[in-house]
Amino acid sequence: MKTLIIVLVVLFLALLILVPVLEKLSGKGGWTPNPGMTRWIFPLMALVLLLQLFRHYFG
Repeated sequence: MKTLIIVLVVLFLALLILVPVLEKLSGKGGWTPNPGMTRWIFPLMALVLLLQLFRHYFG
């Protein structure tokens, strides 16, 4: 139980530190997806799903 509390405190502190830093470093225009990247998302997710199914049944 002590380990769980330590992990949660560390994650909370990292969140408090990283969110303002990332907001400061991000551009004013926000995040726009790269068209070359978006066409690969669904095939890669399908591949990950198939690999996980293979790992579940044969691993």
